[in-house]
Amino acid sequence: MVNKVGGIAAPFYTLIFYSHIVIKTLQIKLLPDDDQKQAIIDTFTRFNEACNFVSRTAFEKKLYNKVFLQRIVYRDIRGKFDLAAQLAIRVIAKVVETYKADKDHFHEFRDYGSIVYDQRILSFRGMNQVSISTTKGRILIPMTIGKYGQIPLERIRGQCDLVRKNKLFYLMVAVEVPEEPTVEPEDIIGVDMGIVNIAVDSSGKYYSGDHIRDVRDHNADLRSRLQAVGNNHANRKSAGRHLKKLSGKESRFARNTNHVISKEIVQKAKGTSSAIALENLEGIRMRTTVRKGNRYIHNSWSFHQLRSFIEYKAREAGIPVIAVDPHNTSRECPNCHAISRKNRPERSHFRCISCGLEGEADFIASLNIRNRAAVNQPIVAGAIFDQTIHPAASQRASAVGS
Repeated sequence: MVNKVGGIAAPFYTLIFYSHIVIKTLQIKLLPDDDQKQAIIDTFTRFNEACNFVSRTAFEKKLYNKVFLQRIVYRDIRGKFDLAAQLAIRVIAKVVETYKADKDHFHEFRDYGSIVYDQRILSFRGMNQVSISTTKGRILIPMTIGKYGQIPLERIRGQCDLVRKNKLFYLMVAVEVPEEPTVEPEDIIGVDMGIVNIAVDSSGKYYSGDHIRDVRDHNADLRSRLQAVGNNHANRKSAGRHLKKLSGKESRFARNTNHVISKEIVQKAKGTSSAIALENLEGIRMRTTVRKGNRYIHNSWSFHQLRSFIEYKAREAGIPVIAVDPHNTSRECPNCHAISRKNRPERSHFRCISCGLEGEADFIASLNIRNRAAVNQPIVAGAIFDQTIHPAASQRASAVGS
């Protein structure tokens, strides 16, 4: 059995937390001319061919120690693949790193698997150019960082990955972002995540899934038609290219939507000096059941991504995030705490069989999440359990449109 290795490094929102510091992975777009582009492509090809050569040697000899493996393959890498000394070292390091997780299968590297660069073979020349080592020697490539263009160079930390996405080249760079001082919360905002409404907070703000569902329905229909066209051998390649493009477009749409929702929730928490309470979403897809028509969005929407966006934006803003047990948050009455399946006569409606409290089911769930987080928190926030109000319809908003 063969494990395929390579592809794209950590996405932009990947984080590592240190005391008062967040390490974010920043995506920097390279702008090479035609000659530079060819040099980069040639470097990708030779680097990953060398990785496959080293991987085969390591697997056959069951040798996964970097020092010992380097003694055997270093000269062959330099001679057979014409790589610079430090690029040869990076080849060995990459192969050894992949075998730390799995030594039972041979690891095969894709043609455009990421190349790990360190300070010896990559250096920034201001915030507009980068010098990198290739099979054609060192080349100076223009780059763009977008809104992060003012980040000081001293915040760039450690190694970075050169990746290829959609025939474009990017550097994935670890950057230090200082946290703001932690807010002493005076209140808590509970956030319920779901299918019909992607998120609802305890202030009564709805982040509707209507627009998302329209986009998903359109894409599902287009995907079905492309797959039907692809059954014709003559059109298979063209349909495949369109399906791949559609997949990338849908992924970007979901990521942007999650960014919009998470940003607004964190801004509201900061503006009201509130902590954010979220459900622990472990096993959300196994715990919940949905109608057949909703299974696609249920299984494909990235709840974990939305949660991670909220967490890292909150961490940057100094907002505490509290995880609560999600069990029965949609069936418990926030007024009398009676728990029953009969409290949900419909998916979208809540009516307590004990005290008669009625409301939107997702909003009730957000109140329960807030209340559970408040139980053990030293927060003076007024009558937390008395805020079971019905949100006005005007407070609802589309996740993308608001």
